[in-house]
Amino acid sequence: MSIQANALIGKTDVLAAMAENPAVKALAELATDAKFDRNELTITVARENIVAACEAVKDAGFNFFEDATAVDWFPQEPRFQISYHIVSHRLKQRVRLCVLLDSSDASVPSITPAWPSANFYEREVFDLFGIVFPGHPRLTRIMMPEDWRGHPLRKDYPVEGYR
Repeated sequence: MSIQANALIGKTDVLAAMAENPAVKALAELATDAKFDRNELTITVARENIVAACEAVKDAGFNFFEDATAVDWFPQEPRFQISYHIVSHRLKQRVRLCVLLDSSDASVPSITPAWPSANFYEREVFDLFGIVFPGHPRLTRIMMPEDWRGHPLRKDYPVEGYR
């Protein structure tokens, strides 16, 4: 993936150049990395800080949880990236929160206490990637049958499924 010439890469650069951005202000202490590329702000936080990060952007005026999804970077470690997209209608801004997870501990706290609408998105990520969300109110499969073996969007999942 190419980076545009005017992109800001790294927590220090993003925090310095975007110090007045409400999301940057709210997440400055929680961020482990940051990027601003193609007019998209991405802030990475540690797994244990994701609920606090969601509450922080909510307090900063971000009022709409758009979605959550995952990426499997197999065979690279950290293997999984969970991305949360959150919007502020009043500010007309969007922020992407990311959490990186190793394959040996693919779990991240549920953000349903902060954003109840994350419920089905977390279930989908659990079902298709096998990532666990401790604290989720009902972490069960949502797309695949209950007796399905494996998680079909993992890169190491057999192309024709298990036989």
